[in-house]
Amino acid sequence: MSADPPTEPGLRERKKRATRTALSHATIRLGIERGWSNVTVEEIATAAGVSERTFRNYFPGKAAAVTALHLDRMIEIADDLRTRPASEPFWHAVTDVLVKHFVPPPGTTTDHPARDRQGAAGMRLLLDEPALRGEMAKANATAQAALAAAIAERTGTDAAHDVYPSTAAAVIGAASAVAVEHALRFDPPAPLEPILRDVLAQIAAGLPAPHPGARDLDRSAGRGSSTGCGTVPAA
Repeated sequence: MSADPPTEPGLRERKKRATRTALSHATIRLGIERGWSNVTVEEIATAAGVSERTFRNYFPGKAAAVTALHLDRMIEIADDLRTRPASEPFWHAVTDVLVKHFVPPPGTTTDHPARDRQGAAGMRLLLDEPALRGEMAKANATAQAALAAAIAERTGTDAAHDVYPSTAAAVIGAASAVAVEHALRFDPPAPLEPILRDVLAQIAAGLPAPHPGARDLDRSAGRGSSTGCGTVPAA
């Protein structure tokens, strides 16, 4: 079912979101560059152009700042899914919403610290830190619950009693992670959108077994990948 479009946030709310995002980016960037234990909250706040007190107003610690980007995005995906037309097929809606939130619009740039291969490798090392594992597990659980609730509303199911909403939410989270990881295997990274669409199309089709011999067309150059459900171009 569709809902009324969300209202635009006011200036104060936009500033708060911008500060929160800047603190998250600074935490990740400095953690990748210097190592998790070598970065202080004061240094993060300085890099983001705010005070240490401001950092503490947003996050209880560094780990929460790292996971905030992921959690915020997944909650926004859940909210956007609620606004899609009721007549739109479920997996079409999911695909368009994920592309909106994972793929920057043409002509825009992003300063996300894990956008390239080196940054992604550093992010993986960062997430192996014991201090971050528990926080990421909590963020994933919260994100999956929010997405399952939105899926339940859209599909007319019950997130507390039906298995579909939680299963779909888990699959969507895994699909986005797989697509991002696959795109970052190449140097330079392959365009994410066609890979993300291909992954979700395979899921929507029931994830059929790939054709015998299906392989990436050119793994070393990152020109694309061939799957059981079609070809993913690099551009």
